[in-house]
Amino acid sequence: MNYRLSRIAAICGGKFSGCDSEVRSVVTDSRSLSCELGCRPMFVAMRGANHDSHDFIAGMQSRGVRAFLVERGVEASSCTGECGFVQVDNAIEALQRLAAYHRAQFRGTVVGITGSNGKTVIKEWIAEELPEGMKYYRSPKSYNSQLGVPLSVLMLEGDEELAIFEAGISKPGEMERLERIIRPDAVIFTSIGDAHQENFINLEQKCDEKMILARSASKIIYHSYYEPLGRMVAAHFADRRPVDAAAYPEVPESVIGNAASRRNAQIVEAFCDAMHYPAPSFAAAPSVAMRLEVKEGINDSILINDAYNLDLNSLALALDYLHSVALSRRRTLVLSDISQSGLTDDELYSRVAGMVARAGIDFLIGIGPRLKRYAALFACDKEFFTATDECVARINRDAVAGRAILLKGARDFRFEKLVHLLSRKSHTTVLEVDLDAMIHNLNYFRSKLSFGTRLVAMVKAGSYGAGDFEVAQMLQHQGVDYLAVAFADEGVLLRERGISMPIVVLNADADSFDVMIANRLEPEIYSFHSLGAFADAVTHAGESRYPIHVKLDTGMHRLGFVEQEIAQLCATLAATPQVKAASVFSHLNCADMPEEDAYTRAQIALYDRMSAQLAASLPYPVIRHTANSAAIERFPEAQFDMCRLGLGLYGFGFRHNDALRPVSTLKTRIVQIKRLPAGDAVGYGRAGKLTRPTTTATIPIGYADGLDRHLGCGRWSVLVAGQPAPIIGRVCMDSCMIDITDIPGVKEGDEVSVFSPVPGNDLETMARVLDTISYEIMTSVSGRVKRIYLKE
Repeated sequence: MNYRLSRIAAICGGKFSGCDSEVRSVVTDSRSLSCELGCRPMFVAMRGANHDSHDFIAGMQSRGVRAFLVERGVEASSCTGECGFVQVDNAIEALQRLAAYHRAQFRGTVVGITGSNGKTVIKEWIAEELPEGMKYYRSPKSYNSQLGVPLSVLMLEGDEELAIFEAGISKPGEMERLERIIRPDAVIFTSIGDAHQENFINLEQKCDEKMILARSASKIIYHSYYEPLGRMVAAHFADRRPVDAAAYPEVPESVIGNAASRRNAQIVEAFCDAMHYPAPSFAAAPSVAMRLEVKEGINDSILINDAYNLDLNSLALALDYLHSVALSRRRTLVLSDISQSGLTDDELYSRVAGMVARAGIDFLIGIGPRLKRYAALFACDKEFFTATDECVARINRDAVAGRAILLKGARDFRFEKLVHLLSRKSHTTVLEVDLDAMIHNLNYFRSKLSFGTRLVAMVKAGSYGAGDFEVAQMLQHQGVDYLAVAFADEGVLLRERGISMPIVVLNADADSFDVMIANRLEPEIYSFHSLGAFADAVTHAGESRYPIHVKLDTGMHRLGFVEQEIAQLCATLAATPQVKAASVFSHLNCADMPEEDAYTRAQIALYDRMSAQLAASLPYPVIRHTANSAAIERFPEAQFDMCRLGLGLYGFGFRHNDALRPVSTLKTRIVQIKRLPAGDAVGYGRAGKLTRPTTTATIPIGYADGLDRHLGCGRWSVLVAGQPAPIIGRVCMDSCMIDITDIPGVKEGDEVSVFSPVPGNDLETMARVLDTISYEIMTSVSGRVKRIYLKE
């Protein structure tokens, strides 16, 4: 894009003022590095339910941004004379109008993809099959929302032959707006399912909404397997002869084992045929990692694997994410040649060198002959290799140790070899943590809060088993006000990894006070003894007015000051200048139990009375908070100044809630398959007696990994190829055996889901089997199980 601010104002119906800057990119996140990576960016300020990004305009100016799209006037004292503004009533609607105008100028072919699942898979698969030399654009990651679609359309440079956009909806009325922006010439419908179903009456209503995308399309591709969408598309667009991908030959199961992937292959083939492109050669389903992975690397490094595609837009986004993850670590970029950019190599690699410099990369590892020819453009430390195998053999370990490493390569360069080399070795079992699902849950609970209500996120016990630094880093980036850990050691680890936001230690003991002060950790104070001991530690450290968090006991009777002690506490705090009460809080121990609501309301009233008395006695403001995840949903009167988000952040409500997304998936792989006769037995104590000829598979996960022994002997089924496979016999320390007799085509090395968000394989179901709670299972996953973090 390339527009003057005054032109943007005319297109959007906004009011222009100030300097008429040129705009070539759009930034919506004030924490993003994108303004440094982009060219002449415009920052879009929006007012949300719990935030107002207009507060960051001055900071963006200090970073060189001169163009702004705003929803309210900006004080002249906070602006430089070089800045220009477009003021609109609604920034997202303004961006949608600008994107629709930008799309109207585009003369290439536009493809829209919609459906419940498979949009990104099919988009990337099509990109892999496009004719050599074609310049094309596809929306980055899953930019398919009301904000994501206009942002992705505005990334079009204009000279592409083909542009592919995803369109996702969560409620009626949204596709109407997306269709006006995308105006696709061809539309692909993928599968239909229950995702975002809560806002639709039934599947038919959701299908009607999705079909709006094809309102003006001349080519329509669908798969009749997916009902009722297939039947409705065929009937509604009969005059345009939509193409049913089911009519195309199915790829053999021996080539692509997964049935859903075989249907996706038919859709890709139908699309290529409809567009008169060469027929795809399906040697196998492409290994398309839909989201970047963050994992522990060798030599205390952090590894960010985003090697599933490579273009300038996706490189900018990946560098932005590296910036947010690296914090104090030095940064290494492993980059391959970039193909089909539509630019000359001189222009392409000049732009790449500028992006690398602005992103603070201090070590570049370049792979590919074209990139190597432009080595002189890169001012950082660097190494270049002709091919990935050469890099694997000769990589400099100094470019790895202690660093944040981004791997960004075109698929032809097979960076999975590098990923394997640089990953910290662990056994086959991994816990995948979906950071996007966690952000979704965070925003769900934020939507329940009154404007200005703060939030403390619980990251104790390794973020309920999900991991420590990576979750904390994401929460810091998302603007959460406080983190809470159980013990000082957990807080020290976060500080060592670069987390700078306030951290509360909930189980603060006198032996850890000195290390807490040294690491700026803030203790929970629950007794006069702990208050006096911490004040002494503060004096010894030469500090004063050190922040503490005062715990009140309103009924749980675990820790905290009782009501009869409040008067004395007020006097003691006034006489203790070493400390300052940052917050006063309590815990609602029955907020998730409707049958105890009378008790909970009495507890809230007691907390209000006790905390108000304490706050009134202090000569400074103090934050009051008592609501946990369940109370955020059930007791809005308990919000006070701040709320604490715990289990809800990880995808579980006080009861099952489809609006929340479980964040964790425990996976492993089959290491051996055996065929055993009826009458034989499996495992310790011959507990798994076989009543029929049985095919068993051994998987490397046992009770030392957190798989409870009570799940053995058929009480729990894992998923293999999407089908249940019960555990046979007893769970061993490091492994267990499963029954795969009725699942065809299974082979050694196949993936196994131990628990996941899939209904029936989920933690809520497992908790019912074990007569426990999701918390216990989540926190029981062993530290020896490697955590992998997924992010769009």
